[in-house]
Amino acid sequence: MRPLDGITVVTLEHAIAAPFCTRQLADLGARVIKVERPGVGDFARAYDTRVHGLASHFVWTNRSKESLALDVKQAQAGVILDQLLAGADVLVQNLAPGAAARLGLSFEALQEKYPRLIVCDISGYGSDGPYRDKKAYDLLIQSESGFLSITGSPEEPAKAGCSIADIAAGMYAYSNILAALIARGQTGKGCHIDVSMLESMVEWMNYPLYYAIDGAAPPPRTGAAHATIYPYGPFPAGDGKVVMLGLQNEREWEQFCNKVLLQPLLAGDPRFASNAARTGAREPLRAIIVDVFAQMTSSEVIARLEAASIANAQMNDMHDLWQHPQLKARQRWVEIETPAGKIPALLPPGVPNTCTARMDPVPALGQHTDAILASLGYDNAAIDALRAAHAI
Repeated sequence: MRPLDGITVVTLEHAIAAPFCTRQLADLGARVIKVERPGVGDFARAYDTRVHGLASHFVWTNRSKESLALDVKQAQAGVILDQLLAGADVLVQNLAPGAAARLGLSFEALQEKYPRLIVCDISGYGSDGPYRDKKAYDLLIQSESGFLSITGSPEEPAKAGCSIADIAAGMYAYSNILAALIARGQTGKGCHIDVSMLESMVEWMNYPLYYAIDGAAPPPRTGAAHATIYPYGPFPAGDGKVVMLGLQNEREWEQFCNKVLLQPLLAGDPRFASNAARTGAREPLRAIIVDVFAQMTSSEVIARLEAASIANAQMNDMHDLWQHPQLKARQRWVEIETPAGKIPALLPPGVPNTCTARMDPVPALGQHTDAILASLGYDNAAIDALRAAHAI
């Protein structure tokens, strides 16, 4: 038995934030019914064709779901949604601002009829305030939240290479839905969860916020190096590869000088006597480190770092990651089905040892429409009529 077996989630979702949330609910056993626009579907289906003709974002966030093709703007759709919600535990939506309310799917409209229903709204800026109706995409929220101001090089900001604002919002939606299910088990009542991409990202920005409190200077953009701890970041080795390393305290600094740089006297150099001093003198210190590393291969550098118990990592690309020995050793890759055939998929992190994660297929658009409607009592003639009216 999985933790969410018996839980039904209805979701009107697109892009990443809500699909990432609901896929994780499906991982734990929930039945997730994904409502998609007939003929088009979740627009993330068309982001690219890199996964054997399917979109990379879509296959990542939509396995183990049932796809119901339904034109929610048609009158017949309201009846079908009512029938689905009558048996649902959770409604998730990240439609355009105000769209769910116009469809009668706001928490206020639903709470009396479905008192046990948990309604989770995911939006860019939240359900009220002056930015409520402002469109929001991942990059825009990275900018609005201040993330871009501290990320990149001194010359130019850089976005995160994956959709971290969407991921942050999806994770807060997921965790709060789990909490709401626990609370409902105690009270018998559903609730409203209002997740904002902006607030999710600002929560993640609290370290730089506090660092810049009371008008203090914010952390500078330092590329892949740490803005306030040094040495902490990328350093080239003699074979042209890059080694990442990080020091956290003075004991590690002494070990680094003794066992990695083989310059024990450097540990007492007043220019580098504290983290604050090393951060202020990072250029001369970097020159010393690069000069030593230039005499070694990246493997030799890592061997010395390991011997000194200094945290380190290789700078892997995506091809390296597919072959990562730790993931292979822990058997984290399995195969799942898609409309384009089998593909590898990473097992979700942290699933309890009492169950296995659900790893069902990625659905084709509308693949489960007839079966879902049949389960609601629609016969073949009624389903054909809905299809003829372009409602499904």
